[in-house]
Amino acid sequence: MSARSRARRRALELLFEAGQRGLDIDEVVAMRSNDPAYPMKPYAVEIVDGVKAKREEIDEIISTYAQGWTLERMPAVDRALLEIGTWEILFNDEVPDTAAIDEAVTLAKQFSTDDSPGFVSGLLSRILDVKPTLI
Repeated sequence: MSARSRARRRALELLFEAGQRGLDIDEVVAMRSNDPAYPMKPYAVEIVDGVKAKREEIDEIISTYAQGWTLERMPAVDRALLEIGTWEILFNDEVPDTAAIDEAVTLAKQFSTDDSPGFVSGLLSRILDVKPTLI
């Protein structure tokens, strides 16, 4: 597993934990930064900070293109993966768009429902299709 893949996984864990516990993401990052067994990856913090900074815009985009699904109805893991993938596609030029989608799908296969990889892939692919109109 590449360093960026591990960082994405860590970002997923942080976003998921913050959402499930109703905590501010900065509080969760601070708590987890002191874990010597699982050191914080700089790219994980970059992802989390990016999602936090653009969350309103990201969630609006996800809601717009998630036909028939509200954010509240989505599994929490899927929502976090979609936020990460959308941030990477729209706001991080260092990551190839297809890599962002592939990584989100891989994490969905590992951590979410059987239907999640297809849902995540379809929605992020749609966001990629409309990217020129969004940025």
